[in-house]
Amino acid sequence: MAERTNAFPSAFSSASFKHDVFISYNQNDTANNITCFLHRALTDRGIDAFIDSQNLWLGKSMGPALQCAIRRSKIWILVFSGGYLGSQWCLWEFAQIVECHRFSGGLIVPIFYYVDPYHVRYVSGSFKELFKKHKKYFRANIVEDWRDALDLVGDLRGEVINDNQ
Repeated sequence: MAERTNAFPSAFSSASFKHDVFISYNQNDTANNITCFLHRALTDRGIDAFIDSQNLWLGKSMGPALQCAIRRSKIWILVFSGGYLGSQWCLWEFAQIVECHRFSGGLIVPIFYYVDPYHVRYVSGSFKELFKKHKKYFRANIVEDWRDALDLVGDLRGEVINDNQ
């Protein structure tokens, strides 16, 4: 995860929050369905929900802009989908969110969209192969941070959305 600095915790003063909610999702899996509907439902109720496809300025560097939006949000909604753990961007966002949660105590709300929460927490099932690929390309400490973050979020109660409900 990102290196912790003395200035980091001060970024969480109540005056520094810009967004009520930050939505983390895999654009290939959910941008045109649940994430779109979730974002619209929140904004229709007057909730400032950050979503990268609508809130990032064209030509702006994604990494710093996303990190700023994550740090300046009160609540983080994680939409775990089939491809979420296969995306290094999703895992990067996820690690940033968990780090901010640890510092600020902000609320993380996981949504398991056609995936089993057990498979997310324990990186098993279809996620095992996706995650294994990351071990080839990233340092062991980064992959371990992701595993720790998945374990933390796996302990949180979330919403499970699938056809079996």
